[in-house]
Amino acid sequence: MSKRIPLAWLQLMSKKNRLLVVLAGIAFSTLLIFMQLGFQVALYDSATEIHKKFHADLILTHPRVENLIDVTYRLHFPNRRLYQALSIDGVESANSLYVRFADWKNPSQSNNRAILIFSFDPEDTIFDIPDINASLDKIKLPDVVLFDRLSRWEFGSVVSNFEQGQEVSTEVNNRKITVVGLFSLGGSIFSADGILMTSDLNFIRLFNENLQNVSLGLVNIKPNANVQVVKENLIKELPQDVKVLTHKEFIELEKKYWANSSTIGYIFSLGAMMGFIVGAVIVYQILYTDVTEHLAQYATLKAIGYTQNYLLSLVLQEALILAVLGYIPGFLISSILYELTKNASRLPMNMDLNRALFVFILTFLMCLISGAIAMLKLRDADPADIFN
Repeated sequence: MSKRIPLAWLQLMSKKNRLLVVLAGIAFSTLLIFMQLGFQVALYDSATEIHKKFHADLILTHPRVENLIDVTYRLHFPNRRLYQALSIDGVESANSLYVRFADWKNPSQSNNRAILIFSFDPEDTIFDIPDINASLDKIKLPDVVLFDRLSRWEFGSVVSNFEQGQEVSTEVNNRKITVVGLFSLGGSIFSADGILMTSDLNFIRLFNENLQNVSLGLVNIKPNANVQVVKENLIKELPQDVKVLTHKEFIELEKKYWANSSTIGYIFSLGAMMGFIVGAVIVYQILYTDVTEHLAQYATLKAIGYTQNYLLSLVLQEALILAVLGYIPGFLISSILYELTKNASRLPMNMDLNRALFVFILTFLMCLISGAIAMLKLRDADPADIFN
């Protein structure tokens, strides 16, 4: 093997300009696959960022709920289901959460923009977010809210004004409210780009609704209880107008919706596939040209006794060398673009080992397949014909 690799390397290096072109093509293909997969995973993670912060072992929803936005469109269930859940062995608490969109008036420009509001009893711990839990007493007051400091700038200079000690007041659903605290959560581009937190009593004031219909029920189990056992008991005892999910299943439900029930998953998967195909075509053209130009040398090797398998291994070694050399710049550039994208868009674009390994395998397979197809040219190479 050590004697074969230099031959493959020398063949590639014999045309340095061509080598640079094919490496640029492989790097571009690798970059395209990295970015498509990175955006896909980042968007899914962004869509579930809120879900991950729920302080709950089990989630109760309406049976037809497929994602978080569904609960804002009247897909609710009676709050008595929470009282019923409390009677199940192993359940420690069952808390109600009300989720709605409201019209937020930009205090600087007076234009309205939809904002997502989470309302709950301040006596309950609903989110695993320290800033919110430290401000629960504040939202017990009437007509006050907590504002997400990661909301988009279109909602106004709320964060800077509040941090400077200024009173921040505006209107939500045409009702005057005051911002009494900040927290950091960050909405999904699929759900909302601005978030408020307030009490369930302020929910009544803002939406003129009672608390009979719950958007989500957050159930916590006792320390010695088993989540799956409690879940099965809840499913058995509660009517069919409520669905019971573990916290992890609730997160996966959101991901599944955007992956299968929307065009998002298809678009990014298609983009990654196109990157693979583009790279394969580029590598094939280069290797096919290389095989064609060295056909006489290959025929000579066949004439002196080298087998077809040896010649195949030679071209496949070229494919491996191309895969490694093309992958490295593609990986480095992708890592830089991940950081730039994360800073610019706040999407959780992170380079992880599994994705890096997966893309390398794709890059290698891309070059391997192209090399194998290019080798078909050698099957018809007859030394007698070439040197005739």
